[in-house]
Amino acid sequence: MTKARRMMQENMALIDLLIELTDARAPQSGRNPDIDSLAKGKSRIIVLNKSDLADSEVTDRWRAFYEKDGILTAAVDSRKGSGVRQLKPLIDKACEEKIERNRRRGIVNRPVRAMIAGIPNVGKSTFINSFAGKAVAKTGDKPGVTKGKQWIRLNKNVELLDTPGILWPKFDDQVIGMRLAILGSIRDEITDEGELAVWLIRYLTDQYPDALEARYRLEMDQQNVPGDPALAILERIAVCRGCLKAGGQADLSKAAKVLIDDFRSGRLGRITLERP
Repeated sequence: MTKARRMMQENMALIDLLIELTDARAPQSGRNPDIDSLAKGKSRIIVLNKSDLADSEVTDRWRAFYEKDGILTAAVDSRKGSGVRQLKPLIDKACEEKIERNRRRGIVNRPVRAMIAGIPNVGKSTFINSFAGKAVAKTGDKPGVTKGKQWIRLNKNVELLDTPGILWPKFDDQVIGMRLAILGSIRDEITDEGELAVWLIRYLTDQYPDALEARYRLEMDQQNVPGDPALAILERIAVCRGCLKAGGQADLSKAAKVLIDDFRSGRLGRITLERP
């Protein structure tokens, strides 16, 4: 992460624009605070990726929140290409002063150079391929696919500098870590999926109670049991999905994986984990 940050810092002088990708389901938690200082003075666009999985009403509120500070935004689904076409006019708008200065100096047809940045597993490579209309960047469903920088010529007007995902070394707020782990920006091998599942159940029970009931056929009276209600719900999910150990005991670890996978894939519905 230190190497990636240094790489971004060294190349910041080469670019006109920073395009920052964040996950629409946790836009602020997914923004690296280092990027604000690294990109000071540069034109900015925040792309809320995976917007098809997020609560559309909350996504609109996040866009208004950022645009209030003068940052252009776009909500996209890179896998299907939805919303990606709006990036070209946004880039022109973000860089219009730079383009006009070049024109007055007699510099024409110089491509806009944009750096694309974001935390691991936010979908940068998929976004680049969708924007380019062809496979020019390596993709994967785990964090850490992009290892080094690469310049990508999207068209005659735009060149992109792709960079590795940067995750900050320490979370001041543990809830930020929870959100990012649930999204898959932190490797599953180093997280406690049971703890993540319990946190997610508590959040969904408060904000999206219908999501759990619809997916796992939960009845409200089944939740009113002694002990931790979230654990009781996780046990019910285990039974519903056949996550059982020998003797019929609920396998909470397996049920936790099922719940988190259902969330990540959108099978629980369109859900956002934080609000502006």
